[in-house]
Amino acid sequence: MDRYKNATLKSIVTDDFRAAAVFEKFSLDFCCGGGVTIEQACSKKGLDPALVYAGLQELDQKTGDQAPTFSAWPSDELINYIVRVHHEYVREAIPVLLTHTQKVAAVHGERHPEVVEVARHFNAVAKDMAAHMMKEEHVLFPYILELVKAKRNGTPLEESPFGGVQNPIRMMEMEHKAAGDEMEAIRSLTANYTPPDDACTTYRISFRELQLFEEDLHRHVHLENNILFPKAMALEQELTAPRS
Repeated sequence: MDRYKNATLKSIVTDDFRAAAVFEKFSLDFCCGGGVTIEQACSKKGLDPALVYAGLQELDQKTGDQAPTFSAWPSDELINYIVRVHHEYVREAIPVLLTHTQKVAAVHGERHPEVVEVARHFNAVAKDMAAHMMKEEHVLFPYILELVKAKRNGTPLEESPFGGVQNPIRMMEMEHKAAGDEMEAIRSLTANYTPPDDACTTYRISFRELQLFEEDLHRHVHLENNILFPKAMALEQELTAPRS
């Protein structure tokens, strides 16, 4: 496990996307807060890092279950994947989760007041993510595609309406953090999505749906924050550098 000792969580997931599942198991943030080592992340959580290393070692022993190496993908392919897989998932999941969390809050809120807070937090996530994805699909992603086009065709890069690409990227990263914080609050309120003994079927389903939503969000944000956005900033810098 020496190769993991000084590696950050985000770099480990970038190198092997399957590691995301290991970090999810221990609630370790590999996307927005992934710039720390396993030892540092475990210290904050009061976890034994040996457990995390053991999970990663199991991955190393699996040879037939490889995940895509997203860091090697061209930016336009990565954008298409993010929109087709993650954005579509969010759009499909949100209406269902809004219905379920609001129903659970209405029926069980008196006995379990935490579900009222869960519904409130998820309502914020739903509103923010809808606006967030629109900004990405209509502003940031088209500009990144223009960067790719200019590089491939050797054509001049048109000036963006927002200055450098780091400006919208910074905003997107802030919004990622806000959505992640809301979902972390939900996880805390639900004791890691553990339904009480008297939970009905909808109650239990909603908790599982929330857990899956958070797990998808982490992978979604990782692909953007730690792979797509650095690629875009490096490409813009390359295209706008003074020529000698």
